[in-house]
Amino acid sequence: MSDALELADWRRTVAELYGAVRQEAAPERAHEIWREGRDRLFRTHSQSPLGRDDPLREIGLPYFPYDSALRFAAALEPVAEPVRRNVETTDGIVPFELVGRVSIGGLGFELDVWWLAGYGGGLFLPVRDGTARTETYGGGRYLLDTVKGADLGSRDGRLVLDFNFLYHPSCRYSPDWVCPLAPDGNTTDVPIRAGERL
Repeated sequence: MSDALELADWRRTVAELYGAVRQEAAPERAHEIWREGRDRLFRTHSQSPLGRDDPLREIGLPYFPYDSALRFAAALEPVAEPVRRNVETTDGIVPFELVGRVSIGGLGFELDVWWLAGYGGGLFLPVRDGTARTETYGGGRYLLDTVKGADLGSRDGRLVLDFNFLYHPSCRYSPDWVCPLAPDGNTTDVPIRAGERL
């Protein structure tokens, strides 16, 4: 199978995994399904960013314990002035446009929400929090990446944001990947001890 078909299969499998997660009514069980699916992908898929001898293939990816207090439904507030970023990645230069901000009232900060301005588009929400560089990857983690189907959907016109689903981008595991990282509007000093960790 070609690399392109293998990568397409990886993305399709991720989208199917998040589809199963959205179907599960109990958030904690949905998180278990997500963890099991990610571990299976990282252990067995040909596009896994883990090296063949990486011990994480056997033991699984490490996560913080699930915390139900870190699940929110947040309104996407529009921004007054559009902002565009061009980010160099493994896929070339990827354009992003700022489409809004979400307020995470329970944690006391706001985050920018970006739109992938290329073919098909998609929401993108990276987060670099107070755990970066010590407990999580220094470049941050991803909460939403709808191009890959990585999102929990919406409820009553609000985005479902569950920080227990924060995950490291592929560049955390392999230098073969160049990933868009969290810009200033997606950075907070608040430590979020949820989701994937080092």
